[in-house]
Amino acid sequence: MPPAMDQSKNNRLTELALVFLKLGTVAFGGPAAHVAMMDEQIVRQRGWLTNQEFLDYLSATNFIPGPNSTEMAIHIGHRRAGWLGLIVAGTCFILPAAIIVTAIGWAYVKFGKLPQATGLLYGIEPVVIAIILQALWKLGSAAIKNGWLVIITMVAGLLSILRVNELLILAIGGIAALPWTRLTSDELKKFGDTARAWIPFTGGVGAVAGTTVGLWPMFLIFAKIGSVLFGSGYVLLAFLRADLVERYHWLTQRQLFDAIAVGQVTPGPLFTTATFIGYILRGPKGALVATLGIFLPAFFFVAISAPLVPKLRSSVIASKVLDGVNVASLALMIVVTWQLGRAALVDWWTVGIVVASLLILYRYRVNSVWLVLAGGLCGLIAHMP
Repeated sequence: MPPAMDQSKNNRLTELALVFLKLGTVAFGGPAAHVAMMDEQIVRQRGWLTNQEFLDYLSATNFIPGPNSTEMAIHIGHRRAGWLGLIVAGTCFILPAAIIVTAIGWAYVKFGKLPQATGLLYGIEPVVIAIILQALWKLGSAAIKNGWLVIITMVAGLLSILRVNELLILAIGGIAALPWTRLTSDELKKFGDTARAWIPFTGGVGAVAGTTVGLWPMFLIFAKIGSVLFGSGYVLLAFLRADLVERYHWLTQRQLFDAIAVGQVTPGPLFTTATFIGYILRGPKGALVATLGIFLPAFFFVAISAPLVPKLRSSVIASKVLDGVNVASLALMIVVTWQLGRAALVDWWTVGIVVASLLILYRYRVNSVWLVLAGGLCGLIAHMP
């Protein structure tokens, strides 16, 4: 490879590392907020992806198990800088949260309780709502292309409110978009080939037997969870409770809820809950093993599915299905944002932070990182004695 090409690749890897280290440090609020921040950083500020490409990758993450926002980072890294980019982007997004959670795990083991972060979250959560709303507006403008897709979006949102399984909602969205396509035998064959290539990548590994907390059994349990988990953080809670509390009795119910709380109040992926649990069980080595176990499947699934995303868009039928899945994903994000907003907007002060953040984002296009930091500072000031 010529030196100029080497330099260009190194520059891209450096850019990816810096962007995702920053996002992993300040991306509070869960997957919807993470996706909104990635949209701002990757699409609007840097132009690494178009709105349509961003939506396609977002939809692709919904078809494979694992943490969606982390898989988006991995997809973006692969698109920007190939296989090394895949590793760099994913690792840099996970690393800050893993370090923070490990430090909290140390304090938890030493002092027996969680440090307080109420004031910080009080100010950050309304800012996160504003960032998500801005992203939803932009993503919706790109995804909702006709009246039928508006109807699909509304139906998907209603199904989400009724607590229908997320995968079923996405499947309904994709199927509902098909009537707009004239199906030919060649297109059906091409779509079928792509679908058959995708299906084997959504399997999982078997359960682990054993009753002692060894590093290898711990790794396998978290790898299993990372390989089969679809849906929200509440689904993660169900998996962790079934394995670690009820089946193997490694954790108490209180420890599990504390672990979930840590994942929610720290930036980056919620799956770093595993890091905290690993530290409780086996110290720093346990934190490392649990983190590797739960995140490695995401790298694997993205690596084998990423080449299929352009093929989905190039097929006429698959492209229509993808349009339906895109608006169904958008509907899921809208419902999640509504639920987050009900929890975050608790008084006129938090409503004011949302309104001010939206105005600043619209008028001045300020970097969302600074808004998150400013929101946290406002929350700390508001909670000062």
